[in-house]
Amino acid sequence: MSALLRKIMNFGPAFFAIGYTIGTGSVTSMIVAGSTYGMQLLWVLFLSCLFSGALIYAYGNFAIVTGQTALYSFKKHLRFGKPIALMIIVGVTFGQWNSLIGILGISSNIIFEMISLYVPSAAEHKYEIVLAIAVVIIGTMYSILLIGKYSLFEKILVMFVSCMGISFVLSLLVVHPMPAEVAAGFIPKIPEIAGGKMMVAAFVGTTMAAATFLSRPLFIQGKGWTMKNRAQQRKDAIVAAVLVFVISGSVMAVAHGALYHEGKRITHVLDMVNALEPIAGKAALTVFFFGTLAAGLSSVFPCMLIAPLLIEDYRSGQLDTNSKQFRIITGFAALLALAIPIFGFNPVKGQILTQVFNVFVLPLVIVGILFIINNRKLMKDYAAGKTLNIILGFALLFAIAISVNGVIALAGQF
Repeated sequence: MSALLRKIMNFGPAFFAIGYTIGTGSVTSMIVAGSTYGMQLLWVLFLSCLFSGALIYAYGNFAIVTGQTALYSFKKHLRFGKPIALMIIVGVTFGQWNSLIGILGISSNIIFEMISLYVPSAAEHKYEIVLAIAVVIIGTMYSILLIGKYSLFEKILVMFVSCMGISFVLSLLVVHPMPAEVAAGFIPKIPEIAGGKMMVAAFVGTTMAAATFLSRPLFIQGKGWTMKNRAQQRKDAIVAAVLVFVISGSVMAVAHGALYHEGKRITHVLDMVNALEPIAGKAALTVFFFGTLAAGLSSVFPCMLIAPLLIEDYRSGQLDTNSKQFRIITGFAALLALAIPIFGFNPVKGQILTQVFNVFVLPLVIVGILFIINNRKLMKDYAAGKTLNIILGFALLFAIAISVNGVIALAGQF
């Protein structure tokens, strides 16, 4: 067991990437997609994970070769780098803080639904219990952040991500789609159903999360990796992309197998309880909800960290988790996260809309890394090769197309 744990801990930055990528927003999007469109959007998930893996590798390799971080390098080495970096900070922070609001709302509702499953009388005091749960979760997370140690953050994320992955794969063994339906999902097609364009944008927004790539150099810095770890960094990026695809695909497949052919649609967290319990049983439902909760909690840390990380990245390229600025900004994020529990919004709808906003800074993030990994003064003999440039070129075209699709989808909401 100790040998296994050591191997898992070698992939520390990968778990931060998974934490940023798979939260309750991702789980919600996969559940809604699986129940509404079946496996039709599996091709979007596959392309997003492929491009994400390439971007995680590119940002990580740049950090190891140059010793520099992303936004600091944009500011220093790109023409118009300062406004580009500032736009990225604003856009990513907005998206991640909105995600944090949805994550806490859904996570606290999930815990409440699990309590109600075994104690039905709790339903009479839903608002008070959900709010109390949310306060305890965010208060605990903020207290851990104040300790300010990368190694502690990493260990907690490893625990949450491991629980999440195991729970969803076990759920897939109980409820799963037909192999032919899975194969058909790899054929590119946007569902001609209301909300199809919005869901495609949400998929990309949650899977190709700009925050995942931008934070990669800082977490590699926290891990202490150097040129000796280049091969390990590549394996770490591959592991992150593969696990995101497997875990996210499992959630979509469970929702498809349980709900799609029944014609059931998910609009509230409670819908998942009513839909899955008769099919999977109370124990299996608890396992699935435990995985969803782990997904939410694994994203709270990264979402609270993102604003101070990006600001420090822009200013100095150094990660300082003990500064007064770090504590103030993460404290503000913690208070902001309580919006859904306090005001009682529907967390599912809010979370999907939030994921759509995440796609709009993605093209800038891809353009920035393309320029700096091809800068031979910086990268010397380790400048990007033809294969990586081609993949990132397609990733840019994909991100632009999805951003346009997101604009169209949002316009249709008003």
